[in-house]
Amino acid sequence: MNANAVRASLARPIAWIPTLYFAQGLPYVLVMTVSVVMYKRLGVSNTAIAFVTSWLYLPWVLKPLWSPLIDLRRTRRWWTLVMQAAGAASLGAIALSLHTPAYVGLSLAVFSAMALASATHDIACDGFYMLALPERAQAAYVGLRSTFYRLAMIAGQGGLVVLAGRWETATGDIRTAWSMAMTLAAAVFAMLMLYHVRALPRPSADIDRSAQRARRADGGSALCDWKHVFATFFARPQIGRVLAFLLLYRFAEAQLVKMVTPFLLDGRDSGGLGLSTTEVGIAYGTVGVIALLLGGILGGLAGARWGLQRILWPCVVALHLPDAIFLALALVQPQQLMVVSAALAVEQFGYGFGFAAYLLFMLMIASGPYQTAHYAMATGIMALGMMVPGMASGALQEALGYPGFFLWVMLSTIPGFIVPALVRIEPDFGRRQHMPEDGDDGPRP
Repeated sequence: MNANAVRASLARPIAWIPTLYFAQGLPYVLVMTVSVVMYKRLGVSNTAIAFVTSWLYLPWVLKPLWSPLIDLRRTRRWWTLVMQAAGAASLGAIALSLHTPAYVGLSLAVFSAMALASATHDIACDGFYMLALPERAQAAYVGLRSTFYRLAMIAGQGGLVVLAGRWETATGDIRTAWSMAMTLAAAVFAMLMLYHVRALPRPSADIDRSAQRARRADGGSALCDWKHVFATFFARPQIGRVLAFLLLYRFAEAQLVKMVTPFLLDGRDSGGLGLSTTEVGIAYGTVGVIALLLGGILGGLAGARWGLQRILWPCVVALHLPDAIFLALALVQPQQLMVVSAALAVEQFGYGFGFAAYLLFMLMIASGPYQTAHYAMATGIMALGMMVPGMASGALQEALGYPGFFLWVMLSTIPGFIVPALVRIEPDFGRRQHMPEDGDDGPRP
């Protein structure tokens, strides 16, 4: 195949969309989920794990604040490639940090930098996608990009964790095993970045605006526009109820998610299930994520078929009631991996289905002339709602024990049943509308 034919082949969307969105999903799941597994295996307390890894949400909370920078400086393609390079370098640095005496603090610092790069990459990647494809093609490929984002979740939360568990057994050294896992992740990410250097097209609309005048001819400015976008979001009717829904719908889930992996890994004498790292990768990272995806697909189809107003309460029930499964697991402590996997699959399926209503609600409140910016702001508030409750979950678990903590989680679902009754849902909203597929939320943000 000659050079012109190679370039023509790489210019086709099918050549770069799958790898681009795999590269978007991988760092997110490593920062938000795999880091919890790693720190638990390194002996960090549940209190510290929940507190420090919850802080890693902060770049996703604040990313709407610096998203205009991506529009005004350099090109989306440039930002995408640079953030991928930063991600690969961060993973390599984490692997090296695990061989140092201060491995917990150093690795956490690098994870923080990686979270910032990943949140920035999300902005640039999605912007590039919209510039590189006409509107009809964007809709046509939305399923493909979503699929590969979710495959990255399985690869990180499932495959990489399974490998780390096997290397723990083979080497007899947990730090060495996780250093090997992070080195492999760094190599994969570096190869993706190098491939994208050649594969990503150069759309004519993707231009560097840094040389343009800061002030427009009409006397306005980008800063003034951004202030107006923020003002219009918070000036909407019933904004207090909208914010309550965004912050409290998943109040219980925000606490639960940080303690699932410690619960699975902790010994039975400590109230956990005593699974190995490999078993966690299979049960939670593979079976659980697949069930999560199936629940999300069914929830999306239900929303498109009947609209948000009709599916809201089924979603509320599906999201919250399966949390009782963890209380049952803590009381019974089953030893069979198949039983644990099945229980996690049921809970994750309910979570995936229930989250569909949350996504549709964010789309509804973002509709209007600033839909992209307002949706980004809604996802930032969503991340804040996950970050703050999650920070205290480890201390609560250590104070209450696992049965007591999961009982508290069940009580924490009460706000999640109240706030849906307070918000006004537009009739038929969501019917035949596309769900957002950019993967900002991840498996359990």
